[in-house]
Amino acid sequence: MGDHTTYAATSSKKLPIPGKRNILITSALPYVNNVPHLGNIIGCVLSADVFARYCRNRGYNAIYICGTDEYGTATETKALEEKCSPKEICDKYHAIHKEVYKWFNISFDEFGRTSSSQQTEVCQAIFKKLLENNWLSENTMQQLYCGSCKRFLADRLVEGNCPTPGCNYDSARGDQCEKCGKLLNPTELLEPRCKVCGNIPNIQETNHLFLELPLLKDKLEEYINKMSVAGGWSQNAIQATHAWLREGLKQRCITRDLKWGVPVPHEKFKDKVFYVWFDAPIGYVSITSCYTPEWEKWWKNPEDVELYQFMGKDNVPFHTVMFPSMLIGTAENWTLMKTISVTEYLNYEAGKFSKSKGVGVFGNDAKDTGIPVEVWRYYLLTNRPEVSDTLFTWTDLQAKLNSELLSNLGNFINRVLSFIAKDPGSGYGSIIPDAQGAESHSLTKVLGEKVGSYVEQYIEAMEKVKLKQGLKIAMSISGEGNAYLQESQFWKLYKEDQPSCSVVMKTSVGLVYLLACLLEPFMPSFSLEVLKQLDLPPETQISLSDEKGDIERAKKPWEIIPAGHKIGTPAPLFRVLEDKEVEFFREKFAGSQADRIVKAEAEAKKLTEKLKGTKVSDGNTSKKDRPKKSAEAKPNVSASVEAEISISRLDIRVGLITKAQKHPDADSLYVEEIDVGEAQPRTVVSGLVKYIPLEEIIGKYAFFVT
Repeated sequence: MGDHTTYAATSSKKLPIPGKRNILITSALPYVNNVPHLGNIIGCVLSADVFARYCRNRGYNAIYICGTDEYGTATETKALEEKCSPKEICDKYHAIHKEVYKWFNISFDEFGRTSSSQQTEVCQAIFKKLLENNWLSENTMQQLYCGSCKRFLADRLVEGNCPTPGCNYDSARGDQCEKCGKLLNPTELLEPRCKVCGNIPNIQETNHLFLELPLLKDKLEEYINKMSVAGGWSQNAIQATHAWLREGLKQRCITRDLKWGVPVPHEKFKDKVFYVWFDAPIGYVSITSCYTPEWEKWWKNPEDVELYQFMGKDNVPFHTVMFPSMLIGTAENWTLMKTISVTEYLNYEAGKFSKSKGVGVFGNDAKDTGIPVEVWRYYLLTNRPEVSDTLFTWTDLQAKLNSELLSNLGNFINRVLSFIAKDPGSGYGSIIPDAQGAESHSLTKVLGEKVGSYVEQYIEAMEKVKLKQGLKIAMSISGEGNAYLQESQFWKLYKEDQPSCSVVMKTSVGLVYLLACLLEPFMPSFSLEVLKQLDLPPETQISLSDEKGDIERAKKPWEIIPAGHKIGTPAPLFRVLEDKEVEFFREKFAGSQADRIVKAEAEAKKLTEKLKGTKVSDGNTSKKDRPKKSAEAKPNVSASVEAEISISRLDIRVGLITKAQKHPDADSLYVEEIDVGEAQPRTVVSGLVKYIPLEEIIGKYAFFVT
């Protein structure tokens, strides 16, 4: 369906079309108090994006909805840490999330947020229906109250000593001890203290509203038993759901003593807000209502719409038990989830990705490495933790790029297009030749049958949301293409049997286009580049539609691109990732983000001390230690070198040199553009000409001081 790399690219909003396959796709709403890491990205937004792109290419009427989850304690806590309002925190991190996903080419139809007026409206409407239908009850809870702050303390606003025998951690949170991992209630903490003011809170009773899940059990189980089979739920989703059901459904508290959230529209509870896990899934609905005022045609239309949801395994019960119960309880005709696709965890090198500890590679880091987005997408998707946890390692990323993308896929496409682009006499002058007798060319016929079978397997895997398998099958077609080129010995055929060589080339260029179609969901930027090299306009409809006969055509790749078409300019699609680069990245992203800052500061100090003839000061030099000013002194170079430099005033950056050229007025200087992770690259002049050749400087990392 062409390029879907932008957010809601068209002004016309899609609505379900009766008689067509209408697919509503959501991915777990990323929480807004931090930068997403690669585990978050593969766990929800990237996986959903691949499926959304596949659906569009198949000609289905699909929309992809997501946004940031913005209410709750974690946002309030982060706002306290950063000394600003929860709204300011949400604005800041929503923009960061949006930027990261834009770089990753995530094709949302709408990327919204839960702190909207639409969220309040939809959330309160669902609550009122549950209240009317008697699925809610009132109950009293014991909660810690801070007399100094004059408020009940949410779980994360309390810390104290962990009650677990043998742990003794003195900074356990009210919801969980980070040292031993045990889940806690704030009232269990020993020597609890308010995280805001440090005072000791006392236990008081507070009234809350509860969703009566036990009363909804029969209706819920009927839905789960039917849909888990019809929708082909992933095994990990089924296991997590049944574990909850086996433990027995309990009343679930849906209100909180907070200020930052959707207000409860009930006189008795007007000083409370909804618990974030009650309001967060409703975000899918409210963000759709921001996409189109006719949102009910998607969300209250189970006859015409299939709902597919993507998330990590920790989110499952909220989507298979809580959210369906809330919707069933309204007695309205909601579109309930058909298929859930769940990932396990992606781990990093020797440990776990962690947002709170800053461990691993984060979304903005990926961009700063200079490794292209298609490589990141490919690697994360080949490593998608569909059945068990998987591991991100830099050496594995290097191996996948160098052997699979470069040596297999890139090599096949480049061999085909480069040969066609050669001048007549050694190639085809960039014109696709005719392929007379392709049907009777035995090698080509066998290839067509194999490719046709692979495409059918690809469709089958993707329909079942087995994305990793779909990607592997598509890459197998590239492998078949390479084997076909080798076996046909096209370079010999060109001299000895031109008609057969033309068949091989026209067939191979058809495979190049087919690969661009099959791989578009996984690597859209790669597919755009292939279309450009084929000189097919970006608006070319990449299509895998049954109605258009695309799947049948795959069995005859020699018919895909017409004879006489002139291709564009071939160029390598991938570049090798060197050992030294891998070593650099492994070291750069070792430890936590806090460790990296300390390390960078130490490096900066070392570099400053090395500045020739420089006396390093801590910025507190007394008057008698300062050099005396002389009326006769003339400004000169050595005087400026001798001047003191205070580390506190230095700004030392590491950046990637993205462009370089010789200085127009000085032979010994380069003018460089350096990417330091800001909106625009910095332009720097350096005297590196005699140390590094121009062709080697691009792609290098440089320290610079301002």
